[in-house]
Amino acid sequence: MISVLRIILVAPTLYYLWQQHFTSAFVLFFIAGISDGLDGYLARRFNWRSRLGTYLDPIGDKLLLVGCFFVLGWMNYLPLWLVGLVIGRDLIIVIGAALYHYAIKDAAMAPLLISKINTVCQIFLVVVLLYRLSDLPFAGLFPAWLGQATVFIVTLTTLLSGVAYIQSWWHRIMTGLHTKANA
Repeated sequence: MISVLRIILVAPTLYYLWQQHFTSAFVLFFIAGISDGLDGYLARRFNWRSRLGTYLDPIGDKLLLVGCFFVLGWMNYLPLWLVGLVIGRDLIIVIGAALYHYAIKDAAMAPLLISKINTVCQIFLVVVLLYRLSDLPFAGLFPAWLGQATVFIVTLTTLLSGVAYIQSWWHRIMTGLHTKANA
């Protein structure tokens, strides 16, 4: 239910972002972020896990983050090369999972640690940027270097995560093909 709520919040968040109502976009993005944390906590605390949830949670995260990155890039608040890098990394993950699923077996959705770090960094970048653009108190006090440093960190973690996923999927596919050939 919480993941569905987060997915529903994507459209109004992107709408407010596109309309340059940055305060409203920030509030909705923040609510979506809190719901993601709450969802994860409840799933771990009460063992409320489902196969559907393992798909909806990352879909909600990716729709929100990629959507925000795309709109912020289109509006020249983020460099387009960074938007391309973030989307390219996500495509690598999806393509690797699809190849594994169709060539070997059902792919378990288990994010790598570097991927979790990358997601946190991407969220932080969007939060910092939306807060700086908003009408909220102290928004103008965020130094420009904080955004630039976060862009660098997101670039680094996106590259590291992409390489880690390529290695992981390659290893899993080769191991699976070897196992299939020997069966």
